[in-house]
Amino acid sequence: MFIDLTAAYDTVWHRGLTCKLLRLLPDRYMIIEMVSNRSFTLTTGNGQRSRSRRLKNDVPQGSVLAPLLFNIYTSDLPAIISRKYACADDLAIMHANGDWLAVEGALSKDMATLSEYLQNWRLKLSTTKTVLATFHLNNKEAKRELKVNFNNETLPFCSEPKYLGVTLDRSITYRRHLESLRKKLTSRVALLRRLAGSGWGAGATTLSTATLSLVHSTAEHCAPVWCRSDHTRLIDTTINDALRIVTGCLRPTPADNLPIPAGIQHAELRRRGATISRTPCHGAWTPAPLSAHPSIGCR
Repeated sequence: MFIDLTAAYDTVWHRGLTCKLLRLLPDRYMIIEMVSNRSFTLTTGNGQRSRSRRLKNDVPQGSVLAPLLFNIYTSDLPAIISRKYACADDLAIMHANGDWLAVEGALSKDMATLSEYLQNWRLKLSTTKTVLATFHLNNKEAKRELKVNFNNETLPFCSEPKYLGVTLDRSITYRRHLESLRKKLTSRVALLRRLAGSGWGAGATTLSTATLSLVHSTAEHCAPVWCRSDHTRLIDTTINDALRIVTGCLRPTPADNLPIPAGIQHAELRRRGATISRTPCHGAWTPAPLSAHPSIGCR
């Protein structure tokens, strides 16, 4: 279940956040003053301006502290049956079981527990954006949908939810995500082609920097998650088009030779490096072996 909170940052209760900061941070008084001493005014199109009003809720969005403060605010989420995952206000809970009814029962109990917590701390769950999803390899149950209620409302089911910018599918092949990513990269390669063909002319260094910032930065978002998918070739072809623009090489040039004159590491090696750099070295867990099922992706 992928949980969406309505105006998550704007509904952070200042007194509740202050209570939690007093228990956690050594420099809490400076942060409390930064959050609590905030006000706003409303200006209309004809120039009229309201009086200043003090904000009793919210954390300053766009600041470096906002995600940290929200993590502190939700750090005491109650214990539930399912596993909990969180990145700022993007929350998710997961329960694994071979019995569909057991999964529905566990998620229903967990949502009842979370409902009480959200109400106590003045957070509101969006019942239209919070979605359910299933991940399995049983094709006979491909169209099976989970049924979980939250405050007498049935939560919607989504066969291909998006979490942290990654589109997930039932069998975790990441095909739909990589197809969408290829379309995004194609438009960026078109910009790069225009830059290379401009009247003033762009040098190799400029094109190489532009490729890294426009193409590779987008192509490597959450790469450790989907790097072992069988469908990575969908974006590798587009990346090779960008490298041909940088190097000026023609189509007959083998794709494996393009990164050398471009001065950019091969896309597969960059993805492997990103995966290794995010692997804990303290024995907490280890990545799946290369011989594992390719559709499962990195663990």
